[in-house]
Amino acid sequence: MMGYMSITRAGCAALDAADPMSDYRDEFVLPDGVVYLLGNSLGALPRRTAARVAHAVTAEWGQDLGASWNTAGWWNLPQTTGDRIAPLIGAGPGQVLAGDSTSIMIFKALGAALALRPDRPVIVSDVDNFPSDQYVVQGAAQAFGREIREIGAGTPMESALGADVAAVLLSHVDYRTGAVRDMATVTARVQAAGALMIWDLCHSAGALPVDITGADFAIGCTYKYLNGGPGAPAYIYVAPKHQEAARNVISGWHGHATPFTFEPAYQPAPGVRRFAVGSPPVLSYAALNASLEIWEKVDMRSVRAKSVALTELFIELTEHLGLELATPRDPVERGSQVSYRHPDGYPVMRALIDMGVHGDYRAPDLMRFGFAPLYLRYVDVYDAANTLAEVLGKELWREDRYHRRLPVT
Repeated sequence: MMGYMSITRAGCAALDAADPMSDYRDEFVLPDGVVYLLGNSLGALPRRTAARVAHAVTAEWGQDLGASWNTAGWWNLPQTTGDRIAPLIGAGPGQVLAGDSTSIMIFKALGAALALRPDRPVIVSDVDNFPSDQYVVQGAAQAFGREIREIGAGTPMESALGADVAAVLLSHVDYRTGAVRDMATVTARVQAAGALMIWDLCHSAGALPVDITGADFAIGCTYKYLNGGPGAPAYIYVAPKHQEAARNVISGWHGHATPFTFEPAYQPAPGVRRFAVGSPPVLSYAALNASLEIWEKVDMRSVRAKSVALTELFIELTEHLGLELATPRDPVERGSQVSYRHPDGYPVMRALIDMGVHGDYRAPDLMRFGFAPLYLRYVDVYDAANTLAEVLGKELWREDRYHRRLPVT
């Protein structure tokens, strides 16, 4: 570690000049005067997205109308988009389906896993999973007559496993702290106990290399590091060994084997296609596919290397401020974010955003800073750290206006 006193803005600018990923920054719209450290919540807008969505509106919809279900490939968007996502999580063609929302994909993955383990009554879930994961687990347990066994930080996985466990749902990267789980080790332990492993990849896909091939199911979103846009389609991974036996508990017509025969009885499509439900939201897919064009050129090892460098730099530049670091100090154990605890984290973050540094706050006391390597520079990290020091040093956050809670924090 260099120590913050020895790090200069000129030194950071030199790192940017030598950065092999620097050209990717030009692919994104980034407002002047803003350091955007919120890519772990909503990724920045790719420059090509507006034109791609406009083409879908004016040409595919406006001119070709309903013919575009065939000519523009609208009908197969869940599969073709899923195949583009697959390499980012270590999956192969025909293993990932894009669509719906993360919550719906969780429900579908859980429903399929529970049906594959009908005699096991327990779902294991971490109390620190993202709340939507927890809420869907609660709903699924009620709907399918199962029970929940919760684990928390420091709970050995072995203590939660047994012959009664059907499925385990965990986040690969903790949304609060950025801590990374050892995916291969956890998956092996869960499967050795006869249970099925479901991973939530929302905070890891696009932030670090992922190899999902040993797991049974996985879900994730595309509006964070993958820059698919607000409300962009989610995705589900179904291991090839489960695809013919797994059942989609939301059996919609888009997952039917022959939907245009309009049969009264549901017959599942082969493979991962059976996890489709309704007609695809074409304009959302257009925005997502514009971003995936960029990601198809990206080397995830380079993304990870820069992510580690950026988060390490931010920690070194801010550790003298006396904040409590909630993120693992070892870069091997963290994703692409840094979180600090502060009893007044909300007004501090509001003041920081007013100063042009965008992070976010998660109750009860976490200030989160996400680092998207495709468009963040080292000088951005330097400026963000200095601005945080100014907000804290001058106590700018004490202004009354920063204490009034907005609907979204």
